[in-house]
Amino acid sequence: MQTLLLIHSSTPSSEPLSEKRSVEELLAPLDRIAEKSPHFLSKSFGQFENAGRSYRLPRYVYLGPKGGGDPIRLGIFATIHGDEPEGALALTRFVSALEAQRDIAEGYALFIYPVCNPTGFEDNTRHSRSGKDLNREFWKDSPEPEVQFLETEIWTHAFHGIINLHTDDTSDGLYGFVNGQVLSEYLLRPALRAAERILPVNEQGEIDGFPAKDGIIYQCYDGVLRSIPGVNRTPFELTFETPQRAPTDLQAEAFSAALQSIVVEYRQFMAIAQNI
Repeated sequence: MQTLLLIHSSTPSSEPLSEKRSVEELLAPLDRIAEKSPHFLSKSFGQFENAGRSYRLPRYVYLGPKGGGDPIRLGIFATIHGDEPEGALALTRFVSALEAQRDIAEGYALFIYPVCNPTGFEDNTRHSRSGKDLNREFWKDSPEPEVQFLETEIWTHAFHGIINLHTDDTSDGLYGFVNGQVLSEYLLRPALRAAERILPVNEQGEIDGFPAKDGIIYQCYDGVLRSIPGVNRTPFELTFETPQRAPTDLQAEAFSAALQSIVVEYRQFMAIAQNI
């Protein structure tokens, strides 16, 4: 079992962001890492127009040390709700941890999407500027360009796993959603334990309107960001939620601990599966 590294790095402070928000400022810490690291690449994609302005969806790729076979591809998505930037901020902490202890990501190609809703982030709104909750639009032939581009990414890269980062302003603790596979729960449980060293788990029997047990919800909303419905080999899919009212630095630490746990546990699972 590898040690998970928790570090305090260049993650922005927990001071509230101004009302007029800049995606470039939010991503500046990740861009600084990409400028210096040969393992971390910035590859934005998906240009679209809104209110006379041109936007692209930010995408980064972290290439871990080579493993024994083809790279394990994970998609990590944040800020699909524009008023939840904490996941994007936390990804700086996570990538910094990988840079400091690269064997955590051995055998991985991590596709990181820190701002899936750039207009909503700029406006500090849950919805995109078109008024849509993008996390209810997936695989419904949505005309929303952000959704179309992200669906193409999910289709093209055939991820082994999809991880969504969210925050909840009504919860006092950590929790998560699992979708379908038993494997998703297998990965979420240790992720919650790792993050519980920083913030408490929400132990309520009902969270976000769904029945829950030990901080895990087994249902999800229709139209959430997920893999292609009906494919034969579905990836593991989970959503990790932090309490938005907690200090941002603690949320970043909790997200990072959870993500490190997931990549370590999944690699071990894959190694066992290949030997069966």
